[in-house]
Amino acid sequence: MTASKLLSAVAVALMAVAGVAHAETYNGVHPLTSAASRADVAAEAVVAAHSANPYATGANSGPARVFVSSVSRSDIRTEAVAAARSDNPYADGASSGVAPLVASTVDRATVRAAARAAARGDALPL
Repeated sequence: MTASKLLSAVAVALMAVAGVAHAETYNGVHPLTSAASRADVAAEAVVAAHSANPYATGANSGPARVFVSSVSRSDIRTEAVAAARSDNPYADGASSGVAPLVASTVDRATVRAAARAAARGDALPL
C-alpha cells in the first residue's frame, strides 16, 4: 500500500470516529399525550369527514350565503341611475368635470405640410 492510500484511509477513519462522537440521539417526535381512546378519535374523524370544510374557498366552499339588505331595490336603482347620468362617477380632484378645450397656436396648414413632408421622407424643420 502506498503512503497516500494509507494516509487517506487514516483520514476517513478519523472523520468517521469524529462523526460518531458528535452524533445526536433521537428521542422521537413528541411523546403521546392524548387522553382520547382510539374509538373516540375514529368517531370524531367520521363526523369531520361528513361535515363541511371550514377552510374551503371559492368553488369548493359550497353555496353562497344569502345577504339581507336594509335598502330597498328601488332606492338602489335610483342611485344607480343618478350615478350613470353623472359626468364621471370615478372622478376626483382636477380630473372631475369636463376637460377644458385647449386652443392650438399652430396653424392647420402648417401641420398638414409637416405631415405630408414626413410621409414623403423629407426632413422636418426643427
